[in-house]
Amino acid sequence: MLQPLSTAEIEAILLSLKVSGLGLIVSLPLAVFAAYALARWRFIGHSLLDAVIHMPLVLPPVVTGFTLLILFGRRGPIGSFLYEQFGITLAFRWTGAAVVAGVMAFPLIVRTVRLAFEAVDPKLEQAAETLGAPRIVTFFVVTLPLAAPGIVGGAMLGFAKAMGEFGATITFASNIPGQTRTMSLAIYTFTQSPDGDLAALRLSIAAAVIAFAAVIASEFVSRRLNRRVGGA
Repeated sequence: MLQPLSTAEIEAILLSLKVSGLGLIVSLPLAVFAAYALARWRFIGHSLLDAVIHMPLVLPPVVTGFTLLILFGRRGPIGSFLYEQFGITLAFRWTGAAVVAGVMAFPLIVRTVRLAFEAVDPKLEQAAETLGAPRIVTFFVVTLPLAAPGIVGGAMLGFAKAMGEFGATITFASNIPGQTRTMSLAIYTFTQSPDGDLAALRLSIAAAVIAFAAVIASEFVSRRLNRRVGGA
């Protein structure tokens, strides 16, 4: 019989939710902009940008984590600047784990949202601009609402990816109890202990429940948005 979650397990779940949530908040606006640029604009380096954005999907997560460590570590070009100018340290902090979550979720969000933007009929945007609406107004009034279901789906997919991230997180943020030990890292830690199987099982069930709830919520919100768009 499974016992209630321990303090360490609850801590890992709450930390995972915090890390994944912050990573999504930071990455989603950038992902929407990148997806729109890839879907609607044609410029020099379009294919190169597309490839760079999707690199975290094809690279081993450890490589992505090591790259972030080089860039955002205390002695890295970005990390040293953040520390010297603002006193911010990301490596081996929960905020660093959030950076990893955002980076790993970013390409999945971009991929999904780009498809949503490409599904919007450009003639609707052209009609709005013909009536005198500036392009930025057309984006927020026409394009964004029509692509909203896909954006919600991309956000939930990115959140689920961030929740399950392991390799890049342990490389960049390490596995520090109470600070960077997310659910994935906690499950790994428990499986390395002779008496940790039940704790790993409890956390695995919790992760499955959270992922299932995210999928259901995404489907519910997407359907409501589709109805509103269809009604409009």
